[in-house]
Amino acid sequence: MTSRVGKVGHAAGRRFVGVLALSVVPLLGMQLAGCRTSEDDIERWTHTAQGPRKLVSVLTHDKYSLEQRVDAAMALVRMKPRSGKAIGILGQDDQMGLLAALESLTPGERQKIVTEMVPRLEAAMKQEPPKAQAGQAAADPSFPYKDAAFGLLTHADGGLVQSEELKQRLRVALADWCMTNFGDRLDDSSQLYGVEQVLRELGAPGVAKLPVQIDSNAKKIDKMADLVADLGDDAAKLEASKRLVQVAAEIDSERWVKQKSPLVDAANKASKLNPTPDQFKAQLDQYQEEELLRIFASMKKVGGKPVGEFLLTYAQNKDKPEKRRAAALAALEGNVDRTDAQQVARVLDIASAADTPDAIRDVALRRVGELPRKLVAERLYGLFGNENWKIRWVAAELLLKMGDTSNVDEFMRKISGVRGMAITEPLRYGAILGELKGKEKGPDLADKYAARTYAVEARLSALGYYYEHGTKEMLAKVAPYEEDRSRTPRCLPNVADCEWQCAVGEGQAQQLKDVTTLGEFVKYCVKPAMEKRSPAPPKK
Repeated sequence: MTSRVGKVGHAAGRRFVGVLALSVVPLLGMQLAGCRTSEDDIERWTHTAQGPRKLVSVLTHDKYSLEQRVDAAMALVRMKPRSGKAIGILGQDDQMGLLAALESLTPGERQKIVTEMVPRLEAAMKQEPPKAQAGQAAADPSFPYKDAAFGLLTHADGGLVQSEELKQRLRVALADWCMTNFGDRLDDSSQLYGVEQVLRELGAPGVAKLPVQIDSNAKKIDKMADLVADLGDDAAKLEASKRLVQVAAEIDSERWVKQKSPLVDAANKASKLNPTPDQFKAQLDQYQEEELLRIFASMKKVGGKPVGEFLLTYAQNKDKPEKRRAAALAALEGNVDRTDAQQVARVLDIASAADTPDAIRDVALRRVGELPRKLVAERLYGLFGNENWKIRWVAAELLLKMGDTSNVDEFMRKISGVRGMAITEPLRYGAILGELKGKEKGPDLADKYAARTYAVEARLSALGYYYEHGTKEMLAKVAPYEEDRSRTPRCLPNVADCEWQCAVGEGQAQQLKDVTTLGEFVKYCVKPAMEKRSPAPPKK
C-alpha cells in the first residue's frame, strides 16, 4: 500500500513539474521577446507596413523599459516619409505619430522620455551632410532630427517639453543647426519645417549668429538680411549693417571684378560666345552692377548707421555711375538718421547741387520728404529759384505735403515771383490744397489766394484747386476770373517740357489752346474740368 501510494505521489509530482515547466516557458518567451524588441525589431519596424503602429505601441506602454521606449521614439523620428508624408513624426489619419503619441502620455511619463530624447536629438542634428556626387545633392541626414526637435518645441502649444532647461537646449540646437550650411538648408523643400519657419519661431536668439555669415561669397544674403531685419536685436542689426558695407565695398572693387572674370569667361565658352574685349568688359560691369544693386536692396532692409554712411558717401561720389548713385539713394529710404544733422545736410546737398543729375536729384528729394519739415523747409524753399521748373515742382510738392493749412501762406509768398513756372505746377499745387489737414478748407483757401492782392503764381495755384476738386455747382465761383488779363508766367528758354496749353473739346474736335492769361487758364483749363465733374454724394 505504502509503495503504491509512493508511486502515485511520485507520478503526480512529475506531472506538476511538467505543468510548471509549461507555464514558465511562455514567461521566458515574453521576456526574451522584450529583448528582441529592443535589439532586433525596432529598426526593422521602421521599414514595415505596420511598423509605425508597433513603434507607437512600444513608446506608449509602460511595460517596456525606458530605453526601449526612447529607442522606439527615435525610430519614429528617422523613419523615412511614406507617400511624401512624415508619418513617423506626424502620423496619419488612423495612426498616431511621435508627437501625438507623446501628447497622449501622462506628464510624468512624457517627461522621462523627452529628457532622454533631447541629447540624442542634439547629437544627431550635428551630423554633416554627405558631399554631393555626380552633380546630385545628397540627402541631409540631420533633417528628421531637426524636424522632431522643432515639433517637440511647438506641438500642443509647446506642452510636450515641460522643462525650461530642455526647451532652451532645443532652441540652441535648432539655432546652431540653422546657422550650419544655411544657404543650402534654406532652400531644401524636403524638410517638414523650413529653416525660415524655425528661425521665426526662435526669434532674436535664432538669428543672433546670422550676421557673421554675411560675406561676399555667402549664399542667400538677401534672405539673411530679411531675417535679421525682421527678427534681430539691435546688436545683430548693427553687425549685419557692418557686414553688408564690407560686402558692398568688396563688390565695388577692381579685385572683385578680377576674381569674377574667369567665371564670366567660362559662361561665355559654355554658351559658345566670343565677345570682344569691350563687350567682355561690359559684361563684367553689368555683373558687378547687378550684384551691387542686390546688396543695396539688403542694406535698405537692415539699415543702421554703417549702411547710412556708406550709401550717402556712394551717392555723393561723382565718379560712380549715375544708376548706382541713384540706387544708393533709393536704398536710403527710411534709413536717414533724423537725429544726425550731418546726414540730413548731405542729403540736402545732393538734392540742391547744381550739377546733380536729375535722376539722382529726384531720388534725393524723395529722401528729403521723409525728414521732419522743420529740418528741411528752408533748403527746399531755396530750390524755388532753380531754372529747372521740375526741381521746384518736386520741392514745392514736398513742402505742401509735409505741412498743413497753417503753412499755406508761407508757401504762397515763396511761390510768388518764381521764374519759369510751367502750367503743371499750379495745377498740382491746387490739387494738394484740397488734401491738406488743418482748420481751413480747400475752397476757402482757393478763394482767399485767388484774389488780386496776391501774385499771379499764387493766384494760379489757388485756382488749380478747382481744376482738381471743383464741380459743376461751383462754376459760379470761378466765373468772375474768366476776363482777368493778368499774364501767366513764361517758360525760360531751352527748358524741356515747360508749356502753357490746355486741351479743349472732345475726340477729333479737341484742340490745344495757348494759355496766356489767368482768364484763359480758367476758361480753357479749369472750367472744362469742373463741367465734367458732379459733386460727390453726401456721406451717410
